[in-house]
Amino acid sequence: MLYIWLYPFHTEYSFLNVFRYLSFRIIYAAVTAFLIAFVLAPWLIRKLQEIKLGQQIRDDGPKRHLAKSGTPTMGGLLIIFAVLLSTLLWADITRPYVWLVMIATLGFGAIGFADDYLKFIKARSRGLTAGQKFSAQVGIALLIAVALYFTPGYTTKLSVPFFKNIMPDLGWFYIVFVVLVIVGSSNAVNLTDGLDGLAIGPVMIASLAYTIVAYVAGHRIMSDYLLIPHIDGAGEIAIFTAAILGSSLGFLWFNAYPATVFMGDVGSLPLGAALGTVAVISKHELLLLMVGGVFVIEAISVIFQVLSFKSRGKRIFLMAPIHHHFEMKGWEEPKVVVRLWIIAILLALLSLSTLKLR
Repeated sequence: MLYIWLYPFHTEYSFLNVFRYLSFRIIYAAVTAFLIAFVLAPWLIRKLQEIKLGQQIRDDGPKRHLAKSGTPTMGGLLIIFAVLLSTLLWADITRPYVWLVMIATLGFGAIGFADDYLKFIKARSRGLTAGQKFSAQVGIALLIAVALYFTPGYTTKLSVPFFKNIMPDLGWFYIVFVVLVIVGSSNAVNLTDGLDGLAIGPVMIASLAYTIVAYVAGHRIMSDYLLIPHIDGAGEIAIFTAAILGSSLGFLWFNAYPATVFMGDVGSLPLGAALGTVAVISKHELLLLMVGGVFVIEAISVIFQVLSFKSRGKRIFLMAPIHHHFEMKGWEEPKVVVRLWIIAILLALLSLSTLKLR
């Protein structure tokens, strides 16, 4: 909104010309989101404590986690608020892609809120049923997929990392593919959110990587030079991902070990969906497998564990998701978190290299 309100006056006040520069707005979107999250977090934590909205800890996990029972949860509300407000302030809200990513965030945030709220009022570790949650996720993702499919000029071709001449056209199946990307990303981040600071770290790293990807995809000269699809208006999505980065940094201050607040499903589900939606809009859907490699590893560990137990009656890991496996092997929680962050950074760097190695 600041762009729309203030930039028209740049002819009279030359300093307002800075609003035309996307890089300026990206930086200040991140700073704004950080300040919102950092300043409001103590107030939110106190309110959550007052209403005794604390996390219910599963009793079949590492016993040390039982001490976390009652820690305020639903801190993801703060992340969503900071991301959306910062995006509205700094992005060009006349761009439809900006609204699509915000709809994805709000929609999946509503699902997460309902799930967390049911856990709270029923004092149990499970909220919505798997069927209810999955159906709602598919419904919102389908809405986004159909909107993209019928957007004029939007292509259903896939950009394959490392290859410039391989761009398969999925046609109408692209709608199904988009749903899989968004829902899969949402649930993968949700599964990763099991240790203090574990999920928010890779979210920050992935959002930074996609800030660069979206900026390049929206820049005609850069995208042509790097031989990647140019998406008109995708640059504004970089403001949204920068807001995710900033709000996540502010939240991490309070979510770092030992955490004083958890994000809950109201945070993890929309953050995953947001990253999936950004990956789709920027036409780097497959790159998400690499950028969000930690999330993929966590999700695959759960899938393999379930398949192995049902087919052979044996478990592959001591406990799934895989971060609990390392805990059960004796790793301290901060060590598990930091090492997975290191992996996330390396994968993000490798992912960004694909912009040039084509």
